[in-house]
Amino acid sequence: MLTVDLRPEALDSRVAGRLIAALNAELLGRYPEEGATHFRLDPDEVGPGRGVFLVAYRVGEPVGCGAIRRIATDVAEIKRMYVVPAARGGGIGATIVAGLEAAARALTVARLVLETGERQPEAIALYRRAGFGVIPRFGEYIDSPLSVCMAKTL
Repeated sequence: MLTVDLRPEALDSRVAGRLIAALNAELLGRYPEEGATHFRLDPDEVGPGRGVFLVAYRVGEPVGCGAIRRIATDVAEIKRMYVVPAARGGGIGATIVAGLEAAARALTVARLVLETGERQPEAIALYRRAGFGVIPRFGEYIDSPLSVCMAKTL
């Protein structure tokens, strides 16, 4: 198994832009309904003291990403999780989640929440394996019938 290296990146970097564009295209393909996707994440939300955007590298190539943004004093939300299709199934997603959990702990966050979609069973399975459980929809996802929200206490 090849080693995965997680590195913080600026959300507006070229590498982040490529990964996020691929993620957005995949999500639009799965959720073509208007209002079914939630793409918003601002660079300042993942800045020092507020969150982080991590890129996973394997053999020097970016193969995935994920972010956390603080949404309350002790709660952060996982955003923009993605692994390139050719690299899926090798534990990269789990490595990114573990890195985001470590970053959340460093920010003294006690709980992680996230939103994924019902048409992403592989993502739901990843989060369940990482210890997340389904919770009621929250925040901007309350009125999103295709959203599945999950949480984990750290």
